[in-house]
Amino acid sequence: MTQSNRLNQGGRIDRSRSLSFTFNGQRYRGYAGDTLAAALLANGVDVVNRSFKYSRPRGIVAAGAEEPNAVVQLGKTEAAQVPNVRATQQALYDGLTARSTNGWPNVQRDMMSLVGKLGGGFMPPGFYYKTFMAPASMWMTYEKVIRKGAGLGRVPSENDPDIYDHLNQHCDVLVIGAGPAGLAAALSAATSGARVILCDEQEEMGGSLLDSRETLDGAPADQWVKTTLETLAGMDNVTLLPRTTANGYHDHNFVTLHERRTEHLADTAPKVKSVRQVRSRLHRVRADQVVLATGAHERPLVYANNDVPGNLLAGAVSNYIHRYAVVPGNKLVLSTNNDHAYRAALDWAEAGREVVAIVDARTNPEGDLVKESKSKNIRVITGSAVIEAKGANRVSGARVAKIDLERFAVSGQVEELACDTIASSGGYSPVVHLASHTGSRPTWSDDLLGFVPGDVKGMHPVGGAHGVYALGDVLADGARFGLKAAKASGIETTKSAELPRTEARQDAPTRALYQVPHEKPTLRAPKQFVDLQNDVTASGIEVATREGFESIEHVKRYTALGFGTDQGKLGNINGMAIAARMLKRSIPEVGTTVFRPNYTPVTFGVIAGRHARELFDPERYTAMHQWHVENGAAFEDVGQWKRPWYFPRKVNGKLETMDEAVARESLAVRTTVGILDATTLGKIDIQGPDAREFLGRVYTNKWAKLAPGRVRYGLMCKDDGMLMDDGTTSCLGENHFLMTTTTGGAAGVMEWLELWHQTEWPELQVYFTSVTDHWATMTVTGPDARKLLSEVTDIDLDKEQFKFMDWRNGKVADVPARVFRISFTGELAYEINVQANYALHVWKTLFEHGQKYDLTPYGTETMHVLRAEKGLIIAGQDTDGSVTPEDLGMFWAIGYDKPYSWIGKRALTRPDTARKDRKQLVGLKPTDPKVVLEEGAQIVFDKDQAIPMDMQGHVTSSYYSPNLKHGFALAVVKGGQERMGQKVYLPMSGGVTHEAEIVSTVFIDPKGERQNV
Repeated sequence: MTQSNRLNQGGRIDRSRSLSFTFNGQRYRGYAGDTLAAALLANGVDVVNRSFKYSRPRGIVAAGAEEPNAVVQLGKTEAAQVPNVRATQQALYDGLTARSTNGWPNVQRDMMSLVGKLGGGFMPPGFYYKTFMAPASMWMTYEKVIRKGAGLGRVPSENDPDIYDHLNQHCDVLVIGAGPAGLAAALSAATSGARVILCDEQEEMGGSLLDSRETLDGAPADQWVKTTLETLAGMDNVTLLPRTTANGYHDHNFVTLHERRTEHLADTAPKVKSVRQVRSRLHRVRADQVVLATGAHERPLVYANNDVPGNLLAGAVSNYIHRYAVVPGNKLVLSTNNDHAYRAALDWAEAGREVVAIVDARTNPEGDLVKESKSKNIRVITGSAVIEAKGANRVSGARVAKIDLERFAVSGQVEELACDTIASSGGYSPVVHLASHTGSRPTWSDDLLGFVPGDVKGMHPVGGAHGVYALGDVLADGARFGLKAAKASGIETTKSAELPRTEARQDAPTRALYQVPHEKPTLRAPKQFVDLQNDVTASGIEVATREGFESIEHVKRYTALGFGTDQGKLGNINGMAIAARMLKRSIPEVGTTVFRPNYTPVTFGVIAGRHARELFDPERYTAMHQWHVENGAAFEDVGQWKRPWYFPRKVNGKLETMDEAVARESLAVRTTVGILDATTLGKIDIQGPDAREFLGRVYTNKWAKLAPGRVRYGLMCKDDGMLMDDGTTSCLGENHFLMTTTTGGAAGVMEWLELWHQTEWPELQVYFTSVTDHWATMTVTGPDARKLLSEVTDIDLDKEQFKFMDWRNGKVADVPARVFRISFTGELAYEINVQANYALHVWKTLFEHGQKYDLTPYGTETMHVLRAEKGLIIAGQDTDGSVTPEDLGMFWAIGYDKPYSWIGKRALTRPDTARKDRKQLVGLKPTDPKVVLEEGAQIVFDKDQAIPMDMQGHVTSSYYSPNLKHGFALAVVKGGQERMGQKVYLPMSGGVTHEAEIVSTVFIDPKGERQNV
């Protein structure tokens, strides 16, 4: 197909580079510099999609991020599929393959359109809720049909071949938008010496100046754009980011930027020297000040059949003519309520096409563009509007009539004008989306007929973003706030950027017009679309208000106004105005909906960045990992760590089973000496004058008198009083502590400490540093532990000099170390902490000296057996978020008389947490010594009770003990602490019921003599 709508000259395209692309299976050609939308219009493609609800044919309406219809599926191969790409934002490249997201079997002949034509009247707002709720048995059938018809594209079924990344950045001033205001702001801030990041979502920076009819310094406006960008690019303190959309504006001027780095080159990122390049990047920018230069979106007029292909925004018409040399039709009717839209008609006429008429809702427009249009003998019809578009797959005419907005009625004869294109403009809406992401509510301006951004600390709206539209004023506004932002960031300067000379243009006031009346009432007239992407009509909004929906948020949810990828860019103001008219309120009284990130669709790939495949959940290894591998360890995943599970040996040519290995390791620890790699325990360094006070608030027990050189076990609760983590904390100095946590809980505890410090107790001077990776930990435990360690350390290990729950500094294997006398086995034990780089040397040295003691490495499974024999809990296994310290019987670790309340204390005074029948930790001894109870098995008191039986508790940990020579378990049982010696029963799924006796949780050495030896 020839490019029938392409002009022979003009535009910002590179005509020397002809590109081939495919749309819906048809091959077309375009030029480098085209967007996909521009190339489709150049080739005369009218229907690009089918509408969401009614399956009506839809064409291209806009030229930027506000495009509601031309949402396409990209990708030549299955792996390269990308849904929901706006054709107006996708740069054309050779070989591009795109297809419509809706329409079966194709967009020209869509079978679903029969549903829209025949059943459209039966699909008012809320029909889904009213129609598919009964009978309930049919819902699964309804759901399949609804899901088949829903959506705007599909996800690929193959893995994405591309890579994505994240970049953290800081700057003094972030300028969002590189139109005239943004360029002036960036130039002003950068000249002052501020570090500036300038981003813009378009392929080229320049914004409205790239299709402007105005001049700067007597030359075309794009010449000033070129000079300014060259100046900025030459400044070391400026970063330019074209093709980069600010998608989310968060607290404290944290802004996420989506940079499309190679999406304009191919459907997968190219390779350079066999290395695939990054497809897109997420910049995480923390800016001191933000200049919001996002401009304004032109609003379409709402009239009958305004969705027929060939209905475009007036500004889009000028954009396609100036930037791409594309005139999307032959005969134009322009319907407007403002002067600025007249440039579309002037551009159309200068391109050699016919302007049938300009239809102006104002009775006596007198601006400069109006006069220029009249001087070129373009017919101007005043006090009127296009009330209806004619045509099916393309506009064939426009019905025009005088209108009376006071009565909301047509007030004159209808004239039908033959045309193939209708351009409309209902005024401009400042782009407030990003400012609204922070929770700031925009405010209505009667002068601008639009909302402007609310106040956000450190944010400066400029230009069209806060309703300044005259070019000279826009440039001055940008420069002024750019300098103000630089000074607010701490830059002391008197320098200012020099601005170009502009020619003032006189514009007449805009007339408020949001919906054009029709001869018929709105509910009877042909559909008047407000939100083109979601098929929301003016009649739908009227129905919603008549059905009692008065809050604009409720109207939004009932009708889908502003839903989806569109986020109300074109339709929200018109929709609010229609609701306001029906409710007999003003627009500010009705208010606006809440805009949320993301501003435009963002791929999951760029959100994930490099956190995918092998980096999605990284494997963490201890410093001794290679030794474990070489010595045959079997591993288990604990958090992200690879921990030795057990160390099977070959016995008589056969490798031990896990049970055999665990039995051998357990006996070794109880009879000689064993060693465990405990590096993975979380370690948090806590310092500051208020460190003790802070510990007293986050732990249940007391910390005020813990002396340097001593260690204490602590319980940490959530604010609901339930145990979240436990561990030891050592006093390294008067204001210096080392906290240990469970392996899986390390990150959560660190976050918990920071949360309470930053939000509840910021006055406390205390600082936290995760040192888990800095220190490697090895536990030497067993009756011979002191003998072994004494051979490799200079620390005095005498039991009177180095007592249980003490720690000492010294050297182990000539390496500086901290040695803690704490035990998770109930045996004599020492935990050795050394700088991780030296850990393997220390580990190997211990084994060299440990041969005579038969030093045995053991893994996590043996650790669990040993600690359970001693009645020591694992947070998250023996607790489940519903267990309090009292439930565990740890009254000795609760400081109810501490001077300052601690987290969870108040919750423990609730009647629910004081109940006597709460599940409490107990030991279980099976009647049959060979039985190992299943973890999670339910406990009942009456084995003969009929099903459903009353569950009285469950098993939390269960093992076979080679030391006890029978199975044993820990469990939580209702009122268990008062039930010692009672028999309980555990019915299993196979029909077997096990019997067990409730006993103490401590199965070995209840007096603690072994660990205190």
